[in-house]
Amino acid sequence: MADASKLEQPGRRDFLYIATGAFGALGVSVGAWPLLDQMNPDASVKALASIEVDISTIGEGESMTVNWRGKPVFIRHRTAVEIKASADVPLSELKDPQTDAERAEKPEWLIMVGVCTHLGCIPLGEAGEYNGWFCPCHNSVYDTAGRIRKGPAPLNMEIPEYEFLSDTKIKIG
Repeated sequence: MADASKLEQPGRRDFLYIATGAFGALGVSVGAWPLLDQMNPDASVKALASIEVDISTIGEGESMTVNWRGKPVFIRHRTAVEIKASADVPLSELKDPQTDAERAEKPEWLIMVGVCTHLGCIPLGEAGEYNGWFCPCHNSVYDTAGRIRKGPAPLNMEIPEYEFLSDTKIKIG
């Protein structure tokens, strides 16, 4: 065991080494912060991440298109006839089988990205054989739930992440 009387007491030089190391570590931290902070998305990107939409002005049987992340989003206030027509379709008739309930949180509101899944065109609303959406570029036909029924499109139109903030307001994204 070491004799306590022979241990050196910390001196001025030890203090200088510790102080210099601490000051250097602080300097590196302060210098690294701007480099790391600049990797965060800017305000314009954060603003596009989610949007709130007032749906109180959309009457039954009407639609609204909003822009989210540079894409159109169709918001449709569906009628009871449209909801029943979508719910009654057998899944065996669909290219990309999804029930109406899987596509609409509240049956009367259909919210989907308005881009054709074939080549990214913008389909026309309330058109086509199923009175849903029709892409005139390559004749893709979607029903009133945005499900592909005919044409070259391989998938249903995408349903974005959304939530109802109230009965009259939704948040997309």
